[in-house]
Amino acid sequence: MNPHLYKMNFLSFFHYDLKEPLQYTFMQRSLIVAIAVGLLCSIVGSYLMVQRLALLGDAISHSVMPGLAFAFAYKIPIILGALIAAILSTLIIAWLNKASPLKEDTLIGIVFATFFALGIILISLIQKENKIDLNHFLFGNILGVTLEDVIATSIICSSVLIIITFLYKELLFYTFDPLGAEALGLPVKQLNFCLMALVALTTVASMKAVGVVLVLALLIIPSASAYLIVSQLDQLMTIASTLGICSSIIGMYISYFYNIPSGPAIVMIASLFFCCTLIIYKITQLYSSKN
Repeated sequence: MNPHLYKMNFLSFFHYDLKEPLQYTFMQRSLIVAIAVGLLCSIVGSYLMVQRLALLGDAISHSVMPGLAFAFAYKIPIILGALIAAILSTLIIAWLNKASPLKEDTLIGIVFATFFALGIILISLIQKENKIDLNHFLFGNILGVTLEDVIATSIICSSVLIIITFLYKELLFYTFDPLGAEALGLPVKQLNFCLMALVALTTVASMKAVGVVLVLALLIIPSASAYLIVSQLDQLMTIASTLGICSSIIGMYISYFYNIPSGPAIVMIASLFFCCTLIIYKITQLYSSKN
């Protein structure tokens, strides 16, 4: 392909009518879900970033796979099956943490691998019997969201944000100083389970937007970008959520105008923002060292 032609096509994005997608109902629903997911993932991901628990997000996001398969097989709401599987994996991790001397990251890896393998096996069996492609659960299908999906995502998003608002001080203390929080008498184990449950709910809410494979990227990348700029949790959440929402909106528009998968487009925009913040961080570090 002529590189000059490609460049012209890419630059022509700025000449598109940005109001055009909004005239379609499916794009209106998709943008609502994308904005909600961008906000939610960035805020919950901020806790994972500060606690260095990226593996937790990866584990829970992949643990929904058996729930998806069971939900499809028994014709129950997909989002309900995913939620049950995510909460179940969270409970198993919490129980294993109490019942064994193994460290939490090891237990997370065990549960993650087991649930994901089980999910792939079940989905493979379902595909053989029903001849239906379930791969959109892995990579997302935000352009196919229904009104029910919008309502369910909105309810989950609102619920998680309300919980974070009420437990903000406790989660803040636990996030930065778990030993100090335990010494002060805070229910550390309950807070840890609460955080895992929030990640599970966020994964379920994000499933339609980016799929279980890419949900970790949306959980971590915006908060990682913000972490390079600020260190206080409230500021980190603000910047991360701004980047997450912008990534979702821009990714959706690029997906619409260039006919590419929306989930990967959103993640690539988030990665672009990360590269920009990393450059700003390195320039700031270089300037500080000279002074």
